[in-house]
Amino acid sequence: MKPDPQTVAFNAQIEAMLNAGPAWEGMGAQELRDHLRDNPLGPPPVLLDEAQTRTAPGPDGDVPLRVLVPEVVNGVYLYIHGGGWVIGTNDGADEALMARAVATQQAVVSVGYRLAPEHRYPAPNDDCEAAAVWLAENAPAEFGTDKLTIGGESAGGHLAVTTMLRMRDKHDYRFRGAALQCGVYDLSMSPSARNFGDRRLIINTPVMEWFIDHYASELDLTQPDISPIYADLRDLAPAIFSVGTADPLLDDSLLLAAQWEAAGNETQLDVYPEAPHVFDAFPIPAGAEATGRINSWLSRSLAD
Repeated sequence: MKPDPQTVAFNAQIEAMLNAGPAWEGMGAQELRDHLRDNPLGPPPVLLDEAQTRTAPGPDGDVPLRVLVPEVVNGVYLYIHGGGWVIGTNDGADEALMARAVATQQAVVSVGYRLAPEHRYPAPNDDCEAAAVWLAENAPAEFGTDKLTIGGESAGGHLAVTTMLRMRDKHDYRFRGAALQCGVYDLSMSPSARNFGDRRLIINTPVMEWFIDHYASELDLTQPDISPIYADLRDLAPAIFSVGTADPLLDDSLLLAAQWEAAGNETQLDVYPEAPHVFDAFPIPAGAEATGRINSWLSRSLAD
């Protein structure tokens, strides 16, 4: 497939914007958070009045949850935001998540997990597991359904997979479907991540090294709870993988999707020519197409 001209033009705009500013990997964690708050890559987030603030009991205090409930609820989607385990918040995508809630007839529960480097591995994983346990136990009473799906993008895709593995192994629980967008699944770095270089197209090789060092420095990065590409993937949820060819994490999705299917799980892999990292969050045709395909997958996951 030929790349969409709007995607190519968008890539040039993002590169020009990032080349005009400081390198992310040269900043401290809080400095980068402040920089992206003041210099967002897109429109600033809109906080919806109808969003509910809840909590789930966690291993080190309550885990914040942001809940969006459509008029019709046939399931619940546990959403885990991206940001390299260092940046991002659970209230940064209200409008997109509400649109997903309406389109798929699911309540959305967005997890406010603790961030690195203040809270390194396993704190983010532990918080996401705690949110999943709370939801599995309380969804029927809270939302009138026990049908749960899960997903996220980038580091959120990574945490969605480690959460599925923990729920299977520690709680004998399986989700009905998963939406895994441009996730990082090999923290020892897949070939595409290692070879992408310093092209400043949202993330690149130095930025990924910076994120990984903040999250899991001096650890064995081949542990399955850190790099799920090394995990036993049998008996997991049907999953849709979405990624662009201009993403350093391209191989992460290609390799994990192949292993997911080989392990006997229903798998759909969608690859978008020249689309960059987290492209579905931006107003380009590839993003709209990916969002529609993901919503259709999640809706089908709820069918009895």
